[in-house]
Amino acid sequence: MVVAALVALGMGPGGAGMARAETCGGIYTVKPGDSLSRIADRLYKNAKMWSTIHQNNLQKIGDNPSLIRVGQKLRLACINGLPTGLPGGTDVAVATTASAPVVVAPGNAASATKINLLTADDYKPFTDRSLPGGGLVAEVVQKAMEAADPPEGFAIHWVNDWSAHLEPLLSNALLDMGFPWLQPDCAADPSQYRCENFYFSEPMFEMLIMLFTSKEHPIAFDSDDDILGKTLCRPKGYYTHDLDKNGRNWIREGKITLKSPVSVADCFEMLMKGEVDAVALNEFTGRAAIKEAGIEDRVEVAPRPLSIEGLHVIVHKSHPRAQELLALINKGLRAIKDNGEYQRIIDTHMTRIWSEL
Repeated sequence: MVVAALVALGMGPGGAGMARAETCGGIYTVKPGDSLSRIADRLYKNAKMWSTIHQNNLQKIGDNPSLIRVGQKLRLACINGLPTGLPGGTDVAVATTASAPVVVAPGNAASATKINLLTADDYKPFTDRSLPGGGLVAEVVQKAMEAADPPEGFAIHWVNDWSAHLEPLLSNALLDMGFPWLQPDCAADPSQYRCENFYFSEPMFEMLIMLFTSKEHPIAFDSDDDILGKTLCRPKGYYTHDLDKNGRNWIREGKITLKSPVSVADCFEMLMKGEVDAVALNEFTGRAAIKEAGIEDRVEVAPRPLSIEGLHVIVHKSHPRAQELLALINKGLRAIKDNGEYQRIIDTHMTRIWSEL
């Protein structure tokens, strides 16, 4: 009887280690009346986090977050220790332990024999040496390359001049691969510079591009037709291919007006003045800018993404090992997805990102 009592308390053979570890995240089964915002409100205590459920289940849900089905099983990330009580959860201690910021050792000639990857700072939350693991995408690439384990080794180099990455550093194979880069709509316009000159890996991460609108002058976004005739804002130098792809041709055929001021902050200032109908940015950049400007109570996020964009590793088509290198990074990415390391990276970075938003 004593032994039975001790086992019941988790104090039998194996001692206190028999106690079940606290877990978070896991598999949620969609119930009647559910929406992603209702699930987020109930399980994350924050309805705004519907987007992270969508992003985490893009292959199941698709482009439209409203199209979830009763009985569908969704993977919920462990963020800030929530949600709890779901099957298939992750040990909270593991899921919330962030990597250390990147410290880059001085280079030496030995790097010449390695596979050399290229990135840069100032692209939060994806790449920046001040962030845990160097940022979400940097850590994914690091772990994928470790899993691929090339016999010659590899090194990641940080060169803080993004304009030099494609030309001349990658075009001349001064470094082998670069990240993280968006892939234009190469099927519709194969003449674009990146399409003509680079191969793209499988996406290291897929981000949601959102429409940020004014609560004082809201606009609907139930279909692409709702945007026709509207004025959008995206800073100068940012990509615009998503505004034309999949038959939209919003810019190409003048169906919308695009304003391109110098900065993200300028876009939100124009939104507050009523000079544009919406700001079109990736979710994290937009939410961070709203918080910095102190306008969280004046801006809302449209309830479906404008587009979903992958962040890729790229290699120049003229590189003599181009296909081999792509196969290598893709192999490593699949390995860390299969062993759970990829999800751990996403969960820990999302915990930090949402705590800052």
